[in-house]
Amino acid sequence: MQFSERMKHFGDNIFTVLLNRKRELEKEGRKVIDLSVGTPNIPPADHVIRALVEAASDRQNYVYAIKDLDELHEAVAVWYRRRYGVEIDPASEVVSLLGSQEGLAHIALSVVNEGDTVLVPDPCYPVFGDGPVIAGAQLYPMPLRKEKNYLIDFREIPDEVADRAKLMVVSYPNNPTAALATDQWYEDCIAFAKKHDIIVLHDNAYSELVFDTEPTGSFLAHPGAREVGVEFNSLSKTYGLAGARIGFCIGNSRVVEQLARLKSNMDYGMFLPIQKAAIAAITGDQSCVKTTREAYRRRRDCLCDGCREIGWEMDRSPATMFVWAKIPKGFPSSEAFVSALLDRAGVLVTPGSAFGESGEGYVRIALVKDEEELREALENMRASGIFRQ
Repeated sequence: MQFSERMKHFGDNIFTVLLNRKRELEKEGRKVIDLSVGTPNIPPADHVIRALVEAASDRQNYVYAIKDLDELHEAVAVWYRRRYGVEIDPASEVVSLLGSQEGLAHIALSVVNEGDTVLVPDPCYPVFGDGPVIAGAQLYPMPLRKEKNYLIDFREIPDEVADRAKLMVVSYPNNPTAALATDQWYEDCIAFAKKHDIIVLHDNAYSELVFDTEPTGSFLAHPGAREVGVEFNSLSKTYGLAGARIGFCIGNSRVVEQLARLKSNMDYGMFLPIQKAAIAAITGDQSCVKTTREAYRRRRDCLCDGCREIGWEMDRSPATMFVWAKIPKGFPSSEAFVSALLDRAGVLVTPGSAFGESGEGYVRIALVKDEEELREALENMRASGIFRQ
């Protein structure tokens, strides 16, 4: 059998590798507290579940959706107006995604040609780069450094690289570093994209999960943003709908139209009951959003403060459902530390190197367990002897 050359780029996904190691230990009878994958364990609000169940009980809703409901696009427009102060045209500036991951994997197919350059953060969520690679793009990493608050410095990108670039993927609040962007940074991003004729994709999955300041806004709220790009938004973390796979591409009508055309040749649309659940989530009672944010804030405090007490120095994460932490001294790599933590404490986190070269020396910890289990993880780490050796 002969297979695609592009598959040589893809090894086993890091989360698959970690899952396999976790299962090996569990077969030995050991408990593993898995803080590696950002799988939310906070369920949707009751009114969202009711909308899904009621729609799923309607036999007429099992046909192909083919396209988004007009009602869904109208709901997104209301949501963006109310939450972000952004006016969007529901007829031309929004298309649903079967989760942001699907959109991130496919949008480059509608933008780049074989050999084109795509700018991606380093470190970044893996699909930011994997999607463009599937489309045949060449990646150019934009380093995120702690000394620059993990903000991309566009002055570091050579003009000849920027002039070749077709697409730039950015994301704040950031996964994995949890950093927040400033208004000035967004202005710089838009000016850079205009100067070099680059389409911007801003992933905005964590705008509600900001802990010590007000929740952040939308890329599209900044002047000129709609002229250069789009924003992806997701209901996975904010509304607990991760498994339902609900996301949106919103913004520049030309980009939206091209992605919608591509998707019309790849899938038959989002299951109608899930569209109904999405409408209920973004138009219904929003108190669940604050409840979810407060739950993650408490988990953040429990983990970060507890780690400092046992000798693992780390800052409190300002946003997202993740903590980005420097590995303790004495370990040659983030993978070596992750392996030791798993073997000796039964706690599984993700090595920073899985997110790119600049992630080496760090780990990402997902706040996906309740406080009781986080305290158990802390006690296991304390007893492991890894810290304060």
